[in-house]
Amino acid sequence: MTSTDHIGQSHRRENALRHLAGRGRFVTDLALPRMVHAAFVRSPMAKGKIVELDVSAAAEAPGVVRVFTAETLNPICAPWTGTLDHFAGMKSAPQNMLAEGQVLWAGHPVAMILAHSRAEAEDACELVLLDIEDEEAVVDGDAALVEGTPLVSEGIDSNLCFRTVLETPGLDEAFANAAHVVEDSFTFGRHTAVTLEPRAVVADFDPSTGQLTVHHGTQTPYQFQDVYAHQFGLPDNKVRVIAPDVGGSFGMKLHVYNEEMAVVAASLKLGRPVRFVADRLESFVSDVHARDHRVSARMAMDAQGTILAMDVDDMTQIGAISTYPRTSVAEGNQVIRLMGAPYTMPDYRGRLSVVFQNKVQTSQYRAVGHPIACAVTEALVDRAAEQLDLDPIEIRQRNLVADDAYPHVSATGYQFEKLSHHAALAKLREIMGYDALRAEQAELRKQGIYRGIGIASFVEITNPGAAFYGVGGARVSAQDGAIVRLTPSGEVHCAISVTEQGQGTETIIAQVVADQLGVTPDQVKVTTGDTDTTPSGGATWACRGAGIGGETALRAGRRLQAQILAIAGAVLQAEPATLALAGGTVVDKATGKERITLAEIGRIATYRPDTLPEGCDNSLTAVQHFAPTGYPFDFTNGIQASHVEVDIETGVTRLLKHWVVEDCGRIINPLLVDEQIRGGVVQGLGPAFFEECMYDDMGQMTNASLADYLVPMAGEMPDIEIAHIETPTLDTILGAKGVGEAGTAAAGAAAMNAVNDALRPMGARISQTPMTPLRILTALGHV
Repeated sequence: MTSTDHIGQSHRRENALRHLAGRGRFVTDLALPRMVHAAFVRSPMAKGKIVELDVSAAAEAPGVVRVFTAETLNPICAPWTGTLDHFAGMKSAPQNMLAEGQVLWAGHPVAMILAHSRAEAEDACELVLLDIEDEEAVVDGDAALVEGTPLVSEGIDSNLCFRTVLETPGLDEAFANAAHVVEDSFTFGRHTAVTLEPRAVVADFDPSTGQLTVHHGTQTPYQFQDVYAHQFGLPDNKVRVIAPDVGGSFGMKLHVYNEEMAVVAASLKLGRPVRFVADRLESFVSDVHARDHRVSARMAMDAQGTILAMDVDDMTQIGAISTYPRTSVAEGNQVIRLMGAPYTMPDYRGRLSVVFQNKVQTSQYRAVGHPIACAVTEALVDRAAEQLDLDPIEIRQRNLVADDAYPHVSATGYQFEKLSHHAALAKLREIMGYDALRAEQAELRKQGIYRGIGIASFVEITNPGAAFYGVGGARVSAQDGAIVRLTPSGEVHCAISVTEQGQGTETIIAQVVADQLGVTPDQVKVTTGDTDTTPSGGATWACRGAGIGGETALRAGRRLQAQILAIAGAVLQAEPATLALAGGTVVDKATGKERITLAEIGRIATYRPDTLPEGCDNSLTAVQHFAPTGYPFDFTNGIQASHVEVDIETGVTRLLKHWVVEDCGRIINPLLVDEQIRGGVVQGLGPAFFEECMYDDMGQMTNASLADYLVPMAGEMPDIEIAHIETPTLDTILGAKGVGEAGTAAAGAAAMNAVNDALRPMGARISQTPMTPLRILTALGHV
């Protein structure tokens, strides 16, 4: 038995059967004694001054326990401001739990009502008298920057949150000498997560001990332990955050929200549990939204079709405030830095403007910035191919960074250790039967059937290092911790800081630990999501569960392995170096002969340490913390292709098939990797064709329900075929990178190129998502 029997093998998610049996444990399932329920009175308009707020009738309503306004609740909490120091000149208005004097978006919480039931709290909300003097809302990013436009809020002196420029010295010369220049403008619609489980929190403060326990549907329990401690002036060790099963996050549950903070504050005030679960309407008007970019870009090529430079201007519209603590600038910052990432592009200029509006804030969402950068880059590459009469695969073969050209630094400053673009492209061409599809496409066009093939190369940021947030002052941890112990009966328990969101973290950690200790994954129990019972760490974001959490577990497992072998050596009177772990036993390394079981080691070390030689450490627990120290990021790469058919009479697009070739470094669990890619592709195709938060000129969201906001269903999605290349990172022993955002990164880009390929015979082009039938018909000139 080798040390890698389970790493690289498919194992189903251990929690899948529990969920199928209805045994999930979500915050929404929690009921505590004396618990009260929260509902919020929200602003019906996007901007205005609060003239009157009368809660007296609500306070007397049946079942009501307490009513809070900004005056009675906000003083308990220190205001927060969503800025980071390394974004020089960035600004955002300070925030607190309930609106103070001014409302900034439709849905801004103004008052909080606690009652014995949610229904009673909602009924009491109807009795609150709220008079708001309507002010002109700023809903458009371009208009926000025009001189004389009202400010989005009183706490800022400009509607520009942040501006920056990246530029290489040869940019202007590259365009001046270019044989070909292609350009376009793009609009990427605002959309939202629509998680299966809405935001949910139960806060329980015990005045007798000073202990605050918060059951929170979040990706990052340690981040919120820190937030609650600092904002409410509590000791860290008196704040416990428990993140049980979480029904989807996708980045949306990383951020500080008014409602969760208010629930904690109310529990501190009342000394009893307080519960808030957002309903679907509240989710639409208060959850962090995604994207909302307008991009103008051009690309310079030489006569042979070699990319010389890109010039990009991205305006990111972020709503009324920047989110805390990670900011709303991070998305746009990654957009301008990921432009052209797969290609050998010598020169580049990227300009970023981050702009406030009177809307719900936008911020990090699955594949932060990736779909925008990928779609813009790949659309221009396809336009260049068309102008030079080159096949889309041919132009990529000429420009992708060679697989033997690493390490490589992009024109935007990103450092790449080792990627595999050409190998991925070759494999994609093979698995999709590219040449046959092109031949079929040509024949079908003669029959008036318009199919398109779109290709998109991508680079994905994973495993960010310690400076990613820390350099800007955010208290967001880049390291993770694991505690691995052998039980007296020979099983293994691993408590780890990375969290389970349905992606299979618990399973891959069990696989990694099992291989270090010579047991099977089902003999490893993994505990996550509790700041009192797991070591501190960054938890789940930026695809770091396997690359950082897995490495932490591996190193902890190896430490425990050494401790077990030292005890075994003492018992067996053998050198530990001559022993190994396999099959739940200590074996002779040379012959594989079984010497003593792990259960016997556990029994002796736990119950009879007196029989061990003097000085022999009987500890069966190992602790490990790990933070990346090599490259700033572990970049992954891949390529996607989309095959579509567009009905030019109706504008309806039918998705026929989608392919992904992906390189996430060392694969721990192929089944879970493929699950992540398929889910990510669907999450990328959703906003490409269906999902968009629509607003009117007054800042009102006009489709804030699942009857009007379209999400992709199984019937709309194509078969997704996946293939892999493995280029392990050398920064870690495990070699894993990350995979959670790869599917989302390029799915929309491949789809846009496919639609435009289908429309090419009509001379039409679309550069706005979602690519709705109406927009396609407009591009065709039919409406």
